[in-house]
Amino acid sequence: MQVPFKPIDFLSRDVRADRRPDGTIVLQSNHKLKPYERHVPAFLAKWAAEAPDRLWLAQRRGPSRDWLKVTYGEAKKQVDSVTQALLDRGFGPDRPVMILSSNSIEFALLTMAAMQARAPVAPVSPAYSVMSRDHAKLKYVFDLVRPGMVFVQNGEIYGDALADLDLDGVLLVHVDKPPRERQSLPWSELVATTATDAVSRSIERIEPKTVGKFLFTSGSTGMPKAVINTQEMMCANVAMGQMARVRKASDPVPVQLDWLPWNHTMGGNATFQGNLAEGGTTWIDDGKPLPGLFEETLRNLREISPTAFANVPAGYAMLATALENDEALAQKFFGNLNSLAYGGATLSSDLYERMERLAVKHTGYRVPFITGWGSTETAPTATTVHWASERVGLVGLPFPGVQLKMVPTGEEGRYELRLKSVIVTPGYHKRPDLTAQMFDEEGFYQIGDAGRFVDPADPSQGLVFDGRVVEDFKLSSGTFVLVGTLRSTAVAAVSPVLQDAVVCGQDRDHVGLLGFPNLAACRRVAGDDNLQLSTAEVLSHPAVVATVKEGLARMNAEAKGSSMRVRRVLLMEEPPSVDGHEITDKGYINQRATLERRKALVETLYAGGPDVIEIN
Repeated sequence: MQVPFKPIDFLSRDVRADRRPDGTIVLQSNHKLKPYERHVPAFLAKWAAEAPDRLWLAQRRGPSRDWLKVTYGEAKKQVDSVTQALLDRGFGPDRPVMILSSNSIEFALLTMAAMQARAPVAPVSPAYSVMSRDHAKLKYVFDLVRPGMVFVQNGEIYGDALADLDLDGVLLVHVDKPPRERQSLPWSELVATTATDAVSRSIERIEPKTVGKFLFTSGSTGMPKAVINTQEMMCANVAMGQMARVRKASDPVPVQLDWLPWNHTMGGNATFQGNLAEGGTTWIDDGKPLPGLFEETLRNLREISPTAFANVPAGYAMLATALENDEALAQKFFGNLNSLAYGGATLSSDLYERMERLAVKHTGYRVPFITGWGSTETAPTATTVHWASERVGLVGLPFPGVQLKMVPTGEEGRYELRLKSVIVTPGYHKRPDLTAQMFDEEGFYQIGDAGRFVDPADPSQGLVFDGRVVEDFKLSSGTFVLVGTLRSTAVAAVSPVLQDAVVCGQDRDHVGLLGFPNLAACRRVAGDDNLQLSTAEVLSHPAVVATVKEGLARMNAEAKGSSMRVRRVLLMEEPPSVDGHEITDKGYINQRATLERRKALVETLYAGGPDVIEIN
């Protein structure tokens, strides 16, 4: 495309690469990190004072699904009232507040109030409560944090989970419906509390090292770790994002439609708190990038024109189709849009081109796609693409204030990535053993990911993600298999049939895949729009099998070496299991746990048989 990108004031790509004799490189920005706020509640106070009537939060509620709206001024008053209620009940640094809820207005208000009371917020994935049967992860994190309060949006929905927790001495708070057979305080009582000067005194005592949140992440064992997020970490990361893309006073108020879960570092820190820092409006989206749930997102987009939009590749696949078939929706979507963002996986070139064609049609410009890289331990983003790039799969360059240490892995041009910055967590709550394993001898956080330069001769072109070092393995030939790279390449090669996959082949002669199919897409490929076929019949349908064979055959033909070629695929009927630790709360597949749980299927894959798809 020769059409220009929509003009955006990006930070210039001014980086320094310090090269050591052993091949290690330390990459960092020459821009100095600007001063940042002392704490997250300061953002709310700023906009409540400067723009009290501006809409901050909105969410559909009730049988009619009308929008319930809260301005910055209204929110600050409610947050101060809830802060007073917490202080009255003795909440503070040693009494965390645990949130069991999907995104909601009350979730946001309680998060700000707990921070003002200096009580760490511990938002827990709803999957641990409503998708799990044994609630093992929920019980684990509850015992790890020992909260003074548990908040639920709807007590009936979370009733079974609450029944498995020892809530003796714990304040239970609900919004919509009280839990069965549990004494619970209505949210309305907290909001009705009269705020005193104790609130301002508590806010004044918030320090940069004050713990703002415990955010949970699943490790290779499948059990969550409570990552300490200090106020300094979160505020510094917000400042980094503001430097990467500078907003002018003349720019419109930022507007986002947000579905990313706030218990996750990207949704709760980067998206929610990032928009708060800019004085933006957040419309809470109860939709999800899943068949049957994305319709809610489309309904909202028919009413809301976002200035920025973020989703995973599967969401963009559904969005592009909807925009191509609905002129009015497309005009509304692109009306105020100036950037797009993706995460969770690499965006396919096909989706990139479709979205850009739509942008050109409706705006006359291409719209930049923004992405980045980091983790729960980095609050969350350590690198970003702060330029209009025509390439997908980039993770960009380090933010100002971030040192990226690149340690050679032994494969030409591939580096293990490590981080040192104010945004890196001080450690894991109550797990000094795991904290001690986090850092290398120079104090760099060992994130476990790998990357490589787009152009080794020009570091300013940025980095591409190159898999997880901790997941890689060797074939019997001694050849390393780069699991992350191969997985994303293979899933993209057979789009839309595969939703995800687990890479197999350690100590074997060749690589195979256990595939998690996108069943809805498979039915479309099989022509089974009326749902007449069983799951097994759909997965073995000639059209589905042909899509897998042809896509991977093309991938194999372009591959450089046996480590990037797939010989066999087994499509699995059983989706990834939360209780089996196969899927994290962020929706990522746990490679190690899945291979361990599905040993029998790995043996079937390599033994061959009627269900195994052979790739040429």
